[in-house]
Amino acid sequence: MKLTLRYFGMIAEATGRTEEILNVSDQIKLYDLKDQQIKKYKIQDPEAVQLVVNQDLNTSTVLKEGDEIAFLPPFAGG
Repeated sequence: MKLTLRYFGMIAEATGRTEEILNVSDQIKLYDLKDQQIKKYKIQDPEAVQLVVNQDLNTSTVLKEGDEIAFLPPFAGG
């Protein structure tokens, strides 16, 4: 199935892109995808990376065809 991955901030810098269309196996779980991409791009501080599916913070663990996953860096407040 195809998923759209969007990268922001330091994650976009690490991947060298802001968007990627990825073909993955059916029934892939969200955090398996996260681990896969973190290893692929050697993203620093993986625990701080937040994922948002289809612009919704309430993410399901199983992804479906056409989902959009945003990889968000940690945000600093002030």
